[in-house]
Amino acid sequence: MPYLLVLYYSRYGATTEMARQIARGSEEVGLEARLRTVAPVSTVCEATADSIPESGAPYAELDDLRDCSALALGSPTRFGNMAAALKYFLDGTSSVWLSGALSGKPAGVFTSTSSLHGGQETTLLSMMLPLMHHGMLLMGLPYSETGLVHTQAGGTPYGPSHVAGINNDQPLNEIERDLCQALGRRLATTAAALNR
Repeated sequence: MPYLLVLYYSRYGATTEMARQIARGSEEVGLEARLRTVAPVSTVCEATADSIPESGAPYAELDDLRDCSALALGSPTRFGNMAAALKYFLDGTSSVWLSGALSGKPAGVFTSTSSLHGGQETTLLSMMLPLMHHGMLLMGLPYSETGLVHTQAGGTPYGPSHVAGINNDQPLNEIERDLCQALGRRLATTAAALNR
């Protein structure tokens, strides 16, 4: 069965909610969405995590990545870059890269930051780099999504973004939700067109 893999790391829940909205957009146009996350990494030793998280989406496995029809990749911003946990997972995808399993499949990225100028666009760009090495077809959001013109919070042409606030307690606003759903629809319709 074809599916959109929504692969993300979230610490306070904002990126998780963005992932859910992207999944909703994909499913609105008929493509199943599979939500997957990655385990946190330790700063002092090789950490081991239970195979199933206490709550939320299951941890991603390489087969989830290998078999997807499209990919949405999300992370909170860490000094203008993706979070270490997501980078750690991507660093372990050499076997997928060698097989060429992701080559020619559509992909998009999304992020959440504490402040409006907290590195949203550089984080999105940092997530695009490994996807380009995998040969994926990168998709952003066109300005025909009028929320990009009117947003006073998150939203970029590189992909959806969210401003969570300094205490990470601001919910997604209507425009941010709409842009997440738009990316899900865009990835799903592109995957369907490529698989005809």
